[in-house]
Amino acid sequence: MKRNFVFIFAASLALCATQLSQAETTKDTKEANKLAVDGAEASKNQEWDKAIDSLRKATALDHKYAPNLAAVYQQRAYAAATNQQFQDAINDYGEAIKISPEDSRIYEQRAAVEMKLNDMDKALADYSEAIKLKPNEVRYYGYRSYIYEVKGDIQNSMADTEKVLKLDSKNQEAMKRKKRLETLQSMRATPLPPRPAASPKTSPARTHTPHKP
Repeated sequence: MKRNFVFIFAASLALCATQLSQAETTKDTKEANKLAVDGAEASKNQEWDKAIDSLRKATALDHKYAPNLAAVYQQRAYAAATNQQFQDAINDYGEAIKISPEDSRIYEQRAAVEMKLNDMDKALADYSEAIKLKPNEVRYYGYRSYIYEVKGDIQNSMADTEKVLKLDSKNQEAMKRKKRLETLQSMRATPLPPRPAASPKTSPARTHTPHKP
């Protein structure tokens, strides 16, 4: 009898714990929903700090709201970039990437800001990440080929240009870039004529007049 009582008591405790857990989950879900709604409304009104704070709390309670938080970081970053607050934009895109590292568009957006800051190495890295995530996106290869061209890396610029034309054979920008790169390749391949030997009369050492001490 005593053994049966212990078993029933233990079963009752387990049931209560399950019900308590379910109640807590329901409470958290409701709270997360409310915070998410508040965040969405704040985002609509471009109250970015309030939107991010609400959605961060909602995400802590229910991770399904993480993409919404990443989207608001992107929106605030875009607003900052529009106002030429480029470093703030880069920081927010960085926060969005932490939440959604598989979203190639965020890398592209951050790269665009980095290009405005003339930070070509970081922009190049971000376009490379975007290409890893979305390897058939013509736009990413086009921008990366442009960056390589600016950096004077003709070989890699040509490789990306060829990739663009493979994906989109009528891409006008890629066609123009290929012609430019071919011209540069031709110029680099043509050896410069040798300099004539300096005669005693025209030797720089003979014509140079020392300054008075």
